[in-house]
Amino acid sequence: MPRLILSMDGLVLKEMALEKERTTIGRKPHNDIQIDNLAISGEHAAIVTILNDAFLEDMNSTNGTYVNGQPVKKHVLQNNDVVELGKYRLKFIADGAGSPSEQDEAMTFADAVATNGVVSGTAGVAAEPAAAAPVPSGTLGMIQILSGAHAGRTLELSKSLTTLGKPGTQVAVITRRPHGYFITHVEGTVFPVVNGHSLDAQAHRLNEHDIIEIAGVKMEFFSQNLQQ
Repeated sequence: MPRLILSMDGLVLKEMALEKERTTIGRKPHNDIQIDNLAISGEHAAIVTILNDAFLEDMNSTNGTYVNGQPVKKHVLQNNDVVELGKYRLKFIADGAGSPSEQDEAMTFADAVATNGVVSGTAGVAAEPAAAAPVPSGTLGMIQILSGAHAGRTLELSKSLTTLGKPGTQVAVITRRPHGYFITHVEGTVFPVVNGHSLDAQAHRLNEHDIIEIAGVKMEFFSQNLQQ
C-alpha cells in the first residue's frame, strides 16, 4: 500500500498509509493530514489513490505545492517523490507499485492514442456501485481505436490500470476492478465522452460497446471471451 513520510528539517514526524481513495492535506482539522502551520492553506492539496497509483493535486493553495523542487498543480506521484508544503516534506513511497510491464503498457497505449510524454494529473474517483454484477470469469475487456492514425488497433485491458489520452490536454484512466471496468477523468478541462455524453469527476462503469472519446480519438470498449 502506498504511504507518505512526513518530515520537517530532516526530522521524521509521521508515517501514513494512503488507505483512502482521496486523502486531503491542509491546516484545518477536517483534513486527513493536518499540518497546523500558517504557511499551509486550510485545504492545501489532495492525493487520489487508484489501486497502486497516486495523483497529487494542489487545491489552489496560497503558497503552492512543489514536487522535487518544481511547482505543480497536478502530478502523478512516482516512488520517492518528495512533496513540499512550506517547510514540510511528504515523501511518497509506492509499496506494491505496478510491475514495469504494466507501466510500460499504460504509456504505450497513451502514445498510441495521442502523443509521447509523461502523464500527470489527478482524478476524483468513486467506488463502483455495490449492486454491480461481477465481471464474468473467462472474459477480458478490450479497447479498439476507431479514429486517428492508429484506427483499428486493439488493446487488452489485462492490467489493473491503463492510461489514455494526451498529456497536458486530456488524460483518463481505465481501471480493472472485480465488478467491471471503470473510466475516470484525470487531467484537462474537457472530460471524456461516453456514448455522446460528457462524464463528470466520478468513475464511470463501462458497458459493452460503449463508444469513448478522449483527446479527439474515438474508441470502443468490448469484452472478449477467453474460453475456447
